[in-house]
Amino acid sequence: MSKKIRIAAAQYEMGGFENWAGYEAKLTRWVAEAAGEGAHLLLFPECAAMELLALTPQGRQLALSEQSHAMQVYLDRFIHLHRHLAQQYQLHLLAATLPVEVTQGVFRNRAHLFTPDGSMAFQDKLIMTRFEREQWGLQPGDQLKVFNTALGCIGINICYDVEFPLLTRRQREAGADIILAPSWTDTLAGYHRVKIGSQARALENQCYVAQVPMVGAGWFDGARACVGRAGVYLPADIGAPDDGILAIGEMNQPAWLYADLSLQQLRSVQRHGLVSNLLDWPSQVRPELEICLEEKLSSGERP
Repeated sequence: MSKKIRIAAAQYEMGGFENWAGYEAKLTRWVAEAAGEGAHLLLFPECAAMELLALTPQGRQLALSEQSHAMQVYLDRFIHLHRHLAQQYQLHLLAATLPVEVTQGVFRNRAHLFTPDGSMAFQDKLIMTRFEREQWGLQPGDQLKVFNTALGCIGINICYDVEFPLLTRRQREAGADIILAPSWTDTLAGYHRVKIGSQARALENQCYVAQVPMVGAGWFDGARACVGRAGVYLPADIGAPDDGILAIGEMNQPAWLYADLSLQQLRSVQRHGLVSNLLDWPSQVRPELEICLEEKLSSGERP
């Protein structure tokens, strides 16, 4: 595919609404703006759909486990709205993640991907942070997926998942050229962990990785502050920026970040780059290599 793929990553801020129409109007404005800029693939952050709790009586005071249950009331309308917008504007749309009850009392953090023809697929988060496991009670997904779309082969790593190289590697080996990393971090350190992980995955696998965060003030438990900025990364090699950053947003400012991806350029880097991380991955797994503990090279006590 030689044409450019325009990606739009939402530095998205939670809002409050009086009714469903208010939420629908907000989301439609965001999608219409990106569509007007020619975007083919729109990305929303992890957990941003939790703003729907504003529609639930006492939603902001509910315990985390109760919040997950309360969100199920809006799931069908949430899916219908995003499917409609993807069809109306003829684009691919990664919706904000939200907890989905897969069996009674079992919730997973799920990202839904919608296509222009109305199709829908999803990826569940696979590795839980301490907050999700110890306080929120979310459960990990049991499938790692790739999605063959008209834009190319896409994988999704939800926030913490992108910090683990073997997940992205398996998606890359299955054909993924674009990895989407919706995130929510409430500290600057958390943002940088996801950013560093995203850039490392792009380098190791010679692919695109798009990180998309929540920003600004939040209000549900665990999201009193949302810190970050969107970024689109690629391997630092021939024809790419020296730092591997294709585009990066302004910290903590609600806005769209746009970037134009070229799978043709990616193929060129994979075949003719100065290095070949993708092909050289197996070289690090060498049975003949042993860990050798060298003798002490100096005397004295350790600090």
